[in-house]
Amino acid sequence: MPAAARERWPAVEFRAAGAEDLPFADGSVRGYRADTVLHILSEPERAMAEARRVLAPGGRIVLTGQDRDASVIDADDAALTRTIVHACAGGLGSPRVARRYRNLLLDSGFDDVTVEMHAHVFTDAAMPPLLAGLADGACASGAVDRDRADDWLAEQRRRAEADRGLFATPIFMAAASVPASVPAQAPPRACSEW
Repeated sequence: MPAAARERWPAVEFRAAGAEDLPFADGSVRGYRADTVLHILSEPERAMAEARRVLAPGGRIVLTGQDRDASVIDADDAALTRTIVHACAGGLGSPRVARRYRNLLLDSGFDDVTVEMHAHVFTDAAMPPLLAGLADGACASGAVDRDRADDWLAEQRRRAEADRGLFATPIFMAAASVPASVPAQAPPRACSEW
């Protein structure tokens, strides 16, 4: 990715780093954006603390991502569908982190936190390959055997071919700011004031 980015924008500096250990000085960055990243981390709180560290006063942060455990799929066997969705989500570090964006930002000291939710909806030929990935993940985890997964996928292909399929996944977007200035600390109280 950095090589492709450098080729496309040669005048811009690109670096690769882990979200929990960014190669920037404290308060040296004006903007931070994480697209579908936090769900793969086991401790997204560490990434938010690091984002807060590198952002300058007044800096902005934007997070986008899917709630991997809240996908909606129209299927004949609702219980099997839930099993497949939950099993696939269970293989990620933080599959439900997107629903926690607001609190993660507030807990990390950000202000002016806003959250929006949209959905990607698939009803056409793009749907079965996406669902195949979910089914494969459920099989790999042992939650569903291959024959049941294949039957479920065959139903989803039939639905897509008949223009009767539906796969929707919620996408959350949260934005916030670093406070422009740190409030003055109150002097410590003497023991007699407690």
